Amino acid sequence: MHGMRLGYRFTVPALALLTILAALPLRAQDWVRTGTNLGNEKIRLAAADFKPVSADPQTPTLKAAFDATLYSDLGNAGIFDLVSKSFAPQAAPGTPQEVSLAQWAAAPANAAMLAFGSLSVANGRVVVNGWLFDTRNTANPQVLGKQYNENATEDMARTIAHRFADEIIYRLGGGINGIAETKIYFISSRSGSKEVWVMDYDGQNQHQITHLGSISISPRISPDNSRIAFASLGSEGWAIRMYSLELGRMVRFPGGAAGGSNQSPAWTPDGNRVAFSSSRSGDPEIWIADLNGGNLRRVTYFAGPDVSPTWNPKTGTQLAWVSGRTGLPQIYIMDQEGANIQRMTDGGYAVSPSWSPSGQFLTFSWNRKYGPGAPGGQDIYVMDIASKRWLQLTHDAGSNDFPSWSPDGRHIVFQRQVGGHTEIWSMLADGTEQIPLTQAGTNMMPNWSWK
Repeated sequence: MHGMRLGYRFTVPALALLTILAALPLRAQDWVRTGTNLGNEKIRLAAADFKPVSADPQTPTLKAAFDATLYSDLGNAGIFDLVSKSFAPQAAPGTPQEVSLAQWAAAPANAAMLAFGSLSVANGRVVVNGWLFDTRNTANPQVLGKQYNENATEDMARTIAHRFADEIIYRLGGGINGIAETKIYFISSRSGSKEVWVMDYDGQNQHQITHLGSISISPRISPDNSRIAFASLGSEGWAIRMYSLELGRMVRFPGGAAGGSNQSPAWTPDGNRVAFSSSRSGDPEIWIADLNGGNLRRVTYFAGPDVSPTWNPKTGTQLAWVSGRTGLPQIYIMDQEGANIQRMTDGGYAVSPSWSPSGQFLTFSWNRKYGPGAPGGQDIYVMDIASKRWLQLTHDAGSNDFPSWSPDGRHIVFQRQVGGHTEIWSMLADGTEQIPLTQAGTNMMPNWSWK
C-alpha cells in the first residue's frame, strides 16, 4: 500500500507493474538539469590516494576509509568525469612540492583537476591535509587547500572525506553545496517492526532511530535536522509523532493525534509549521499546525481524500499534494491558504509529490496507464511546474514510489519494489546513475535531509 494508502482505493494491481511506458527522447532531459550543472561538459577530475605520513597502526585503516569515501563522493556528484585509479601515476603526492602536474595532465589520466594530500595519525587524532590543483595552470595551480584534525576513528575519516569532497564540489560545481554530509531517513522492518532509520547519503552507516514496536511510516526530517515527524499506528489509530534527535526521545505534538487518521507530515522550510493529512473532519483533508501542534487549521474542503502534502522549499507559501476528488489520485498545487488550486497531472494514478529545492520542479510517482488490463507501471517522473512538461525517470524496473529531492537538486532518492522486495535507490535528477542504497530487510519511504 502507498503509505498505508489511508485505507482508500489508491492501490496498484500487481499486473499493472509488468509493463513500462517508452522513454521520452534523451534531449527532453535537458530542462531537468537547469541550474544543477547536470548535462554540462563534465570536469575531468583525478582523486589521488592520499599519502600516509605516520607509523601509527591505525593509519592504513583510516587512510583506506578516507580514500574510498572521497573517490565515491566525487564519483556520485554527477558533475565530474572521474579518472580511473588505474590511470593514475604511481607516485602519490602528499604535498604541493611533490606534485608533477604534467604527469596528471598527460595521458592516460588527462586530468584537468587533481585532488591530493596526506593523512597522519598520532595520539588518537587523525590529521588530513588536502589540496585541489588545476593541472593546466602551472603558474598558480592551487584552487583549494584544507586541513582537518579530528578523533582517529573510521567514521571520522569518512566524515573528513565527505567534508573535503563537498568543498571540491562547491568550488567546481557552480557554488552549489555538496551533499556528502547529508542524511536519508527511511522506514525499515529489519528489526521486526516498521521503525524510522537513517543512513548517510551513500547508504553507509545505516542505523535505527525509533524503537516503538509498531508501524511507522512517512518520516520527514526538519530543516534544521533536529526533529523527525512521522506517522505511527498506536492504540488510538494513526497519529503524527515527533522524535527529537537532540534529546534522543519522543516529544509532544498534540495537534497530530486528535481524532481520525493522521498521516503524511511535511515541514515548512523555516521549520515552524507542519502540514499533514487528517480525517478528523470526515474525509482526509490537509491541515497545518505550528511546531508545537497548536494553531491548527484546515486548508482543503473537498469530497475525496487529500493526502501527502509537500511545501515549496523556495517560497514556503505553496503546497503540492495528492487529491482523489476526481476519482483516481492526482497531483495538485495550492497556496498555503488553500486558494489558487491547480491540477498538475492529467490522468492515471499520481502520488507522492516532492518539491525540488529550486521550487521549479515536482517529482512524483505516476502510473499513467492505470486501470484493469491496461499496460503501464508505477514510475518516477519529474514535472516542470510552469509548463507542466514531464519526464519519466525510471523504466522497466518494478514499482517505484516515494521520491525525495536532495538539497543540491542533482539527486533523487526513491523506493523500488521488485518481486515483493522493497529497497531504497538513488539516481541523478535526470534519471541516470540509478544505484541501490539498501540491501537488508524491507526499506521504504525515504526522505532526504534539507542540508
